[in-house]
Amino acid sequence: MTATPLTTALATSDMLIIDGLHAFDFTFDQHLLIESMDGRELKRWTFSPDQLSAATFDDSLQSWLLSNDDGEHRLVCLSAVKGDNNNDEDEADDA
Repeated sequence: MTATPLTTALATSDMLIIDGLHAFDFTFDQHLLIESMDGRELKRWTFSPDQLSAATFDDSLQSWLLSNDDGEHRLVCLSAVKGDNNNDEDEADDA
């Protein structure tokens, strides 16, 4: 599969928003599999490599529009801010 801007974004994403629902549980390995809870209902989406490559980016909404057998879906790729608890050695010496 040739890398597209969407597949590149998915490879670096920690969380997705699909159709307004936050999805922490997703798998991207050529196919995209997403699960999210909507109240008490578990929702699942599956996208093939062809469907991912056909996705279009909506610049005004900063989101992707993609389709599968269920219809059109809006997807936002998010990356988490990461930190650690390690202090620099210089900071530890000052303590």
